Amino acid sequence: MEQIQEKHTAFIGVGSNIGDRAANLQRALDMLEELPQTSIGKISRIYHSEPFGSIEQEWFYNAVFQLLTTLSPHALLFFCKKIESHMGRPAEHLKWGPRIIDLDILLYDDAAYDRETLTIPHPEISNRKFVLLPLLDIDNPLHPVFGKTMAELLEACPDNSTIEPCGHMLQKHHGSTR
Repeated sequence: MEQIQEKHTAFIGVGSNIGDRAANLQRALDMLEELPQTSIGKISRIYHSEPFGSIEQEWFYNAVFQLLTTLSPHALLFFCKKIESHMGRPAEHLKWGPRIIDLDILLYDDAAYDRETLTIPHPEISNRKFVLLPLLDIDNPLHPVFGKTMAELLEACPDNSTIEPCGHMLQKHHGSTR
């Protein structure tokens, strides 16, 4: 008898500012959809976002994907890093620097993890409009540590950078869950 594993809801923040940014986000989405025991739920609009930090670079395309998965948080992190590497992002990179792809686990169910290699919710979620706005396109979950919704966090967000929807839409493929 096959054991049924519980599906978890994870939200993945994705960003790119090198090359064809929309194609990079689409490729990351396609690769996430290929993960074992994982399917894509909702997909936010793509946002055009001013780069964070003091490094001169192209503006980002950012989005958030909802995943339904039986993968553990650490297994999901492993696959996100593998996708980044496969797409050409070096393991060692400049903080807040240009990147072909960036995948961050923002939320995983209503769990709070604080391990050496992984912190969930993402520690900067409440400080980044380029995360909060696309997340609010698809859901308004409660931050499990702060006890506030994402909409409440956006109201208090100190980020005053420019971010706007850019009109590009990503498509999920309707393949089977592996």
